[in-house]
Amino acid sequence: MSLPRNILDWIWWPITITILAVIGSVNGWPPHVISPTIIAILVAGILTALHSTRRHKMELSLSRMRQMAGYFNRRFMGDSSLSIFAIINSLFAIENAKIWDWARSCEMSKRIFNTWCDSFISRIESDLRSSRPETHLYTYLNELWLINSHYYEFIEQFHEIAEKMELPPETREQYSRLVMEYNAFVQEFREAVSEMKKITRTEIEPPSVRFAPELSAPR
Repeated sequence: MSLPRNILDWIWWPITITILAVIGSVNGWPPHVISPTIIAILVAGILTALHSTRRHKMELSLSRMRQMAGYFNRRFMGDSSLSIFAIINSLFAIENAKIWDWARSCEMSKRIFNTWCDSFISRIESDLRSSRPETHLYTYLNELWLINSHYYEFIEQFHEIAEKMELPPETREQYSRLVMEYNAFVQEFREAVSEMKKITRTEIEPPSVRFAPELSAPR
């Protein structure tokens, strides 16, 4: 059974140095001959191991991002009852022409978002085995942040409207469930951004992933 690559990256150079030291001792090589070689192997080994560890962390982060993107797509997009667009559609039960116009305009956005998210998931899946995880991690982190930021705008718009009118109880309950699950996702996204900032470049800050606001108590 072969050892994982990241373990091999950490053990090959001390083994090589040990073998070289033993050979040098047996053959009586002077220290000024063998020392530069040992130092060079030591430096190369440490750099290789650190690079391998960083790459492994990026691969894990890319896999975590795939899971988060998949969860977002399943729970908050498509035909999910927790989609903000499904909640917006429930406003058609209210007799208000302006609200209906806004809800209809959101229907087009729903189709665009569904297509965007499906494409995003497909691209992440195809790139998981790529030899350039750093490039994909940076790109997809920014794209997931962008998708979520635009999605949050609809949550914010719905909340602003909902605070000014009386909602059906089922709509309030549906939105409350969305807030609970969406904010759990936001918390995980924030933690993932904090971890990613340690291993790759990004201008995204955790607080920029915003929590969904709760509705005030009904009047």
